[in-house]
Order: sequence, then structure tokens, then C-alpha cells
Amino acid sequence: MKNKFCTIALAFIGLTAFAQITVTDADLVNVGDVIYQAYDDNPLGSINVGNSGMSQNWDFSGLQVSYRDTLLFISPVGTQNANLYNNVNLCMDDKGSITYFNKSSAGLYIHGISDTVFDSPALFLPLPLIYGLTISDGPIVVIEQIITGPLLSSAIPPATVAVLTGGQGNRADTALIQVTNTTDFEVDGSGTIAIPLGTYDALRLKTIQNTSSVLNVYCSDTVSGMGAWINNIPFSSIPTLAGFSNDEQEIKYQWITNDASVKFLLVEIIVDSLDNIADGVSFQTISLSSSMAELPLNTFDIYPIPASDKLIIESKSSNLTALTLLDVMGKLVFSDKFKSTTQIDLTQISKGIYYLNLRTKEGGLTKKIIIE
Repeated sequence: MKNKFCTIALAFIGLTAFAQITVTDADLVNVGDVIYQAYDDNPLGSINVGNSGMSQNWDFSGLQVSYRDTLLFISPVGTQNANLYNNVNLCMDDKGSITYFNKSSAGLYIHGISDTVFDSPALFLPLPLIYGLTISDGPIVVIEQIITGPLLSSAIPPATVAVLTGGQGNRADTALIQVTNTTDFEVDGSGTIAIPLGTYDALRLKTIQNTSSVLNVYCSDTVSGMGAWINNIPFSSIPTLAGFSNDEQEIKYQWITNDASVKFLLVEIIVDSLDNIADGVSFQTISLSSSMAELPLNTFDIYPIPASDKLIIESKSSNLTALTLLDVMGKLVFSDKFKSTTQIDLTQISKGIYYLNLRTKEGGLTKKIIIE
């Protein structure tokens, strides 16, 4: 009998040790959520991506804050480029750059960034996430665009055209660029993760994204009028693109939780092919249920409150400030960037309660605004 009870006890211990979580769309961000991120540009040598497998303990408690950032999740309705997008239900505002997503039970898909609309939505995060999941997205063409006019002439000047054509041309008339993505996702680890914010159950998602870019340019001679397509041009031969490669690979690890006190991404690390950290570590700094250690209110003079015709914001510093005005539903009403001072024209904005978010490299603050 004793041996039987020992066997049962060990079985329960085994189940506990290998318990794991599942992350669904309900665990991701919604309109109105804010994620406060910190970045450690020079992490300690003891910090690494760790191992794959079940029952892992990843320790990132030694991360330090080099600088902070704020990600604001808003409704697509009312954003500057909303008319360009169909079938999106969530936006991420990162210092004024708006990324458009569609979130569903099958995954989080990115449809474009600002006015750059992808030809086909790209899978940003597969769902539901569970240990052992492997899935591929692509190859899909995300951008296929024709470029002409002054922008092309500036990017590919006559001297560059002469090199591309062996002296047979001096003008770039038309460029066709096609960007294709293939992304492989693997949930290769499950366990607990410790960060300065606390310790959480988490899954480790490994993402490998391969990007292939094709550049074809029609070049002509302004004297003879003769021209021809130059195909598969390497970016390295274009001075303005010399820092890029036609074929690039990004390997990324993300630690994701279903803990309701944080929203959902705990740590993100981009690595090289040997899993060495390539560009610092991004990590979540505070719980969404906690108050942010923000800039003091006297960093800005904001008046008049209540306001009717205009709202004036004056900064006590010369730092670039990102400004967003949201209604109580999280819908973006107005956004801008400024130094020193700016004002918002309120004559076309409905009366009610709004939230003014001000963010600089040193932090941010949120203030309730009443428009009468």
C-alpha cells in the first residue's frame, strides 16, 4: 500500500512539474491598454536566452533600465490612415508610429505601418500558444510597390544609374520593389521567468523571420531615349540602401504569459545565429494594474482646464514630446510631436472627458482633460 501511495504522489508531482500555460487572444492587449517597456542596452554577461524544454527557470532579474518607452493600444477608428485599412481592430502607437493589427482567436496579424499597407497581412503572433506549437507563415509578399518621380531620382541619382547601366543610362524612371516574408514560429520552452517586475509562468516563443527583397529599376538615357530594365539590383550598389541587404534574417525570442496582471509580452531578445544577444533586451517594467512612475505634473504647463477653443501645452524642457489625445473609449482623437510648446484646436472636438498622454525620452504622464 505504501508503494502505491508513493507512486500516486510521484505522479502528481510530475504533473505539477510539467504543468504549462496556454496563451489565447483574451490574454493579449485590448484598446485602451498601455505597456511600459524598459530596455537594457548592455545586459550583464550572466543574462542569456537560456534553454528550451519544459520546466525551465529563466532569470532576467538582473536587467537594468537604459531607457523607457510606452506602447499605447488604441482603436483604428479616427487614426490618420484608418481609411487605408480593412479588417483591422487594434492599433499600436509607438511614439506616433501607428501599426495596424487584426486580433482574433487564430492570431495577431499585422496589416501595415502608418500609410504603408501590406499587400497581404503577416502573422505577428500565432494563437493559441502552447508548448510544442510550430507553425510557418509564408512566403507572402507583404510589399509590392512601384516608385517613380522625385523620390526615385533622389534615391538613385544619375551617377548611380551610370554605374548600374555601364554608362548606357543616366536616369531612373521606374522602380519595382517586392518584399517577401517567411516566418517560422516555435514555442520551444515552458516554465517560469523572473524579471525586475516579478516572477511569472511563461512560454518561450522563438521566431525566425526571413525577408527577401527584389529591386528592379527601369533606367533610360535622356539623350537617346533608349532604356531597359535592370533586374535584381543588390541594395549595396545603391548608396542610400548600402546599409541594407536584399536577404535578411531576424531571430527573436519572446517570453509570453497569460498572467492577468501583465499584458502579455514580458521579455524580447533579438539574437544572432549562435543565440548571442544582438541588440540589448526589452522587458516590461510595471504591471498594468500599477501606477506608472511618470514625469511630475510640473514638467508641463497645460491650460486652460476646462478648455473650450484650444488647449495649450508648454514644456519645461527642450526634449521632443509625443502627444496623443484619447477619448474615454481609447479612440485616438489627435496626435502630434513638439518641442517647447504647442496647442490643440478643440473647435472640432466634441465636448466631454479626454485623456492627454505626453511622452519624452525621460518618461511620460497622463492628464484628464475636460472639453466644455
